[in-house]
Amino acid sequence: MKLAKTSISVMGILNTTPDSFYDGGKFDAVESAVARAKEMIAEGADIIDIGGESTGPESLDVSVEEEAGRVIPIIERIKNEELRIKNGISVDTYKAEVARQALEAGAFMINDITAGRGDDEMFNVIADAGCEYVMMRGKDNSPRTTVKDEKYDDVIKTIHDFFEERIESAKKAGIQLEQIIIDPGLGHFVSSDPKYSWEVLERLEELKDLGCRILVSPSRKSFTADPPNQPPSERLEGTLKATKIAIENGADVVRTHDVGETISLIQK
Repeated sequence: MKLAKTSISVMGILNTTPDSFYDGGKFDAVESAVARAKEMIAEGADIIDIGGESTGPESLDVSVEEEAGRVIPIIERIKNEELRIKNGISVDTYKAEVARQALEAGAFMINDITAGRGDDEMFNVIADAGCEYVMMRGKDNSPRTTVKDEKYDDVIKTIHDFFEERIESAKKAGIQLEQIIIDPGLGHFVSSDPKYSWEVLERLEELKDLGCRILVSPSRKSFTADPPNQPPSERLEGTLKATKIAIENGADVVRTHDVGETISLIQK
């Protein structure tokens, strides 16, 4: 399955972790996770993105076995029940072995927040599978992000330079350019200073010359909070504001907790 390049795809977030910042613990059992997948499919999600490890600030490391144990049964249940997702299942992982198992179970996309930096074998898995591959840029050299007010002379140039190197490395490993989707990273992944996330969204089109589709994931992140101490449960308005800016500036895929509201925004 390949994503259409002429329309915006909506990716519904399905976290099976106990410690995700917004929905941690809600869907950490197979039954509740599959039920949530069905809800998002009914709302019109093009992709269901299943995550088995939180990578937010102060989140905990998860072994390959535990992460796969959270994710693979859900893929299998969705496949066995023949739930009709327009494009299919993505798995949010930076571990090559989890990616390999997920693809064998029926995922069509891997969403890697480390852009291949977290596991040296990831590019080989992606090249062998020929699957869709999201590469995200994060300010930290580890899979786990930190709360840090990173400063930039030119945030988009920094992100552009990062992806030039990562795309070239991916191509040398046998990954085709058409497989790659880039995610510039938002919220704490770019900086804990919210101004940079808004600037990235406003200047998103400047990344188009890399030749890849662009994914954005502003959903409920800290930079969308207004006022700054607003809890994630109250950040829908800020999320939709960020999503609108991203779409206006060339986003191809929007990753969100709020599928129905995002689709309504796109259709306006």
